[in-house]
Amino acid sequence: MGAKKSKKKKIVLAYSGGLDTSVAIKWFMERGYEVVCYMGDVGQGADAESARKRALEIGAVKCVVGDLKKELLTDYVFRALKAGALYQDKYNLATALSRPLIADAMVKVAKKEKADAIAHGCTGKGNDQVRFEVTFHLKAPSLEVYAPVREWELKTREDEIDYAREHRIPIEQTKKKLYSIDNNLWGISIESGKLEDPWFEPPKDTFISVVPPEKAPQRPEYAEITFDKGIPVEVNGKKLDPVKLVSMLNRAGGRHGVGRVDMVEDRLVGIKSREVYEAPASQILYSAHTALEELVLDRETLKYKRGVSQRYAEIIYNGLWFTPLKEAIDAFVDRTQTRVSGTVKVKLYKGSVIVCGRKSRYSRYRESLATYGEGDVFDQSLAKGFIDLWALPYKK
Repeated sequence: MGAKKSKKKKIVLAYSGGLDTSVAIKWFMERGYEVVCYMGDVGQGADAESARKRALEIGAVKCVVGDLKKELLTDYVFRALKAGALYQDKYNLATALSRPLIADAMVKVAKKEKADAIAHGCTGKGNDQVRFEVTFHLKAPSLEVYAPVREWELKTREDEIDYAREHRIPIEQTKKKLYSIDNNLWGISIESGKLEDPWFEPPKDTFISVVPPEKAPQRPEYAEITFDKGIPVEVNGKKLDPVKLVSMLNRAGGRHGVGRVDMVEDRLVGIKSREVYEAPASQILYSAHTALEELVLDRETLKYKRGVSQRYAEIIYNGLWFTPLKEAIDAFVDRTQTRVSGTVKVKLYKGSVIVCGRKSRYSRYRESLATYGEGDVFDQSLAKGFIDLWALPYKK
């Protein structure tokens, strides 16, 4: 009998259909791996099916596409929204929120496929490598973890494009348009290419879903958003499931130029990076949610929660979703949201979201105390004594 043929090792690769992961399929195959691709459908649209076919064309033995859209919103995005989490007060964490979800789903596929290893296509400069690998280590510590972009001989994106052409790997990137784009229901991130110069204004072809504010309609559009315990449930009186609600607000905000963010971001690895984001629904919902909290939360809770919001954003950004601290903060946030129910009216106009009305049965606003007109019940004579006591510690 001849020698027994050794079994190929199997690896599950986080696959997006982009340049890095398309090249990674062939790269792992050349090193003797059977490649199972996993693609989380988090709302990137029709590209999911075409990318799945492309993975098989390149040589993957299987490409699993998981529908994660609803789970992304209900279990990840709405938790961040309730917490008020915006990294550096600007970034809605759309990419950061999707990574632990995808990584967790990948681990489940790896166990089902009896894979030996798991891999992602993140660079050694970015944050996503941390988000993926921390989740892998927590959920499946026995699996080997690989990050080919950190290791391979292809030093630039131009090198990757040359490799793809040499191996007849179908890709969409060209050397003239080197943007790296990550798209999901909650937002789109665009980086690389000429955008690496922080002085360079993003050209028209940078943006996908948001029109330039100067080309937005001359008439504003109003929307009424209803929340139940901090979670958006209705738009204009119509109850919608999370995917439809966010998709509707993305379209509305996009046509009015709402949701563009251009920032210099402090990455976890210690470098600054110029990032461009599109997130129309997110900007609308954060504005509305904040306005409702101002109406229903007491002053001290609101003040304390602002610090928690910043810390929660850092936890998400730094890949620590599945940690005890995050769970503990979730409990605090959920308690603060028990009365964050009501409706907020917003006006979308030329790139801005303007809150122009809010109401709730839990409102702490009292017109009889705030008014300067008839019906005022505030005893102004008490103000002098209050001010004297307030100033007392500072008197010489």
